[in-house]
Amino acid sequence: MKKALIASTALLLTAGVAAADVTISGYGRTGVIYYENTAAQDAAGVNEARIVSRLRMNIDASTSTDSGVDFGARFRLQWDQGDAGTGSNPGKLWVSAQGFTVEVGNVDTALDSNGLIYATELGSYDRSVGFSSVTGNFFAYSAKSYGTDQADRVGIRALYTLADVELQASYVDPDQSGVNEANHEEEFSLSADYTWNDRLELSAAAAFNGEGIDGNDIFFLGARYAVMENARIGLNYVNAEDSAVNAGPVSATNNYGQTFALYGDYTLVDGRTNIEAYIANNDGDWAAKETDNAFGIGVNYDLGGARLGASLQRDYEERVTADMGVRFEF
Repeated sequence: MKKALIASTALLLTAGVAAADVTISGYGRTGVIYYENTAAQDAAGVNEARIVSRLRMNIDASTSTDSGVDFGARFRLQWDQGDAGTGSNPGKLWVSAQGFTVEVGNVDTALDSNGLIYATELGSYDRSVGFSSVTGNFFAYSAKSYGTDQADRVGIRALYTLADVELQASYVDPDQSGVNEANHEEEFSLSADYTWNDRLELSAAAAFNGEGIDGNDIFFLGARYAVMENARIGLNYVNAEDSAVNAGPVSATNNYGQTFALYGDYTLVDGRTNIEAYIANNDGDWAAKETDNAFGIGVNYDLGGARLGASLQRDYEERVTADMGVRFEF
C-alpha cells in the first residue's frame, strides 16, 4: 500500500512538472548613440557620444489545466548602461482561454501595446525622435521598480483576439492604498488592431487620465499598407495636447500637441537589408522647440539571430542624433 502511494505521488509530481513551462527570453544590444548637445550641455561639458547597452531577461512561467485554461506569470530583469535601477521589476499574473486573456499586476497597457504606435522607430535601438518622443505621458509595462510614490500600483488588462482582430482594454491605479496624492488618478486605455489579408493594418487607441494625470487624454490612429511584398508605407496620428512636456503644467506653450508621421520601409532583394524612414510634423509648443518637422532614416541588416542597425534623425529642437549598434534576441 505504501509503495502504491509513493508511486502515485511521484506520478502526480512528474505530471505537474511536465505540464508547467518556465522560459527565459529577452535581448541584448550595444553600440554608440550620438545626440547633438544644447548650448547648456556644451557649457557643462556633456559628452555627445556614448556607449549605450542593455540586457533584458524575461522570466515566464505558465501551466495549463485539464479544461484548457492557461495560467502564467512574468518577471523581468533588466540592466541599462548608466542606470542604477537594476534588479527585478514588479511581476504580473495572467489567465488565458479561447482567445481571451486577463493580466493583473504590472500589465502591458492597451495604448502602449497598440500594433502601430511605435512603427516609426528606427535602427537597432528602435528610436523615433519625431513620433515616439511626442506621444504624451501614459503608463506602460514597467521594466524597473515603480518607485516609492507608486509602491502599491496595480493594473488590469483584458486582451481578446479573434482571427485578424485584436481588442485591448487596460486600467491602472497608481496607488490603490490612497495614501499618495501625486498622480493619483486612474488611467483607462483602449486599443484595437485589424489586419486584412496580411497587407493592410489599421490601429486605434486612446488613454484617459494618462499616467494618472487628471484630464490627460491621448488619442492615436494608424494605418500601414504593404504596397509590395517587400515594401510598406504607413501614416500615424497622435493627439497629445493634454500632455505636458517635461512633466510641467499643461498650457498653450507647454504641450505635445498633435503629430502626423508618414513612414515606410523597404527590404532589399537580398532579404536581409531593411531600409526604413519617416517624416513627422508636430504642432505642439514648448520652450526648446525650434521647428514643426522632424525626420529620420535607418537601416537594419539581419545576421540570422541578430541584427546590425543604424539611424540618423533630426528632432524638433533641430538637434541631430545618430546611432549604430547590434541587437540579438534569445
